[in-house]
Amino acid sequence: MRVLPLLALFLLGLGHGPLAAAETYALLFRSTALKGLEAGPGSSEAAQGTLVYDRVITGADEGQANGSFSIALKIKPDDNVALTLHHGARSRGLGSYPASVGNPLIMYFLENVLADVAFQSGGSPFYMRNRIKEALLRDAEIVPVTLRYRNRDIAAQEVTIRPFTTDKARERMGRFSQLALAVTVSEEIPGWYYSLIATVPAAAGAEAGYSNVITLKAAGEGRP
Repeated sequence: MRVLPLLALFLLGLGHGPLAAAETYALLFRSTALKGLEAGPGSSEAAQGTLVYDRVITGADEGQANGSFSIALKIKPDDNVALTLHHGARSRGLGSYPASVGNPLIMYFLENVLADVAFQSGGSPFYMRNRIKEALLRDAEIVPVTLRYRNRDIAAQEVTIRPFTTDKARERMGRFSQLALAVTVSEEIPGWYYSLIATVPAAAGAEAGYSNVITLKAAGEGRP
């Protein structure tokens, strides 16, 4: 089992934060996110416990991943969760995690965004992890939204944090100081997360900035 280092970082030291931080943490790292999803019989790809997400990355540097991908999340009979990245005919396992910690998609998303931003900005991913942790201890922007899912409107919440807004190194970070992380969640969405979006504005003279968007595509439809 592979455990993302960011998970341990977030789980340490957040229990004694302010009430607003506790609310933000509960929304972003919901331990019951996979409630209601169960492993299907055998190894059927159409098992009830399969979720498929679309992932689109734009504005990454040369040598980094750009383009459209799919991520499959599957509940295993041993109560572990497997994530698999699909790109065309190729696939790659992203790890196996205990279902008891919730949906590991958010940990993959954050680690992936941090790697991209650190590479492009030349900054330290360890420093950036700490800034995100601190952002969770401050007030996040939490707003109610309405989503259209499976031909019906559902109530949801969008949580947005901007980890470098008040950072002392903000001026040296340039456009990456404006990194925004927005996560949309709902009780009525299988797996809890409807979308996870990271954005950085375009550099001067550039057509587009960096974006990393993961959106729920379907539940129980098997491999993308």
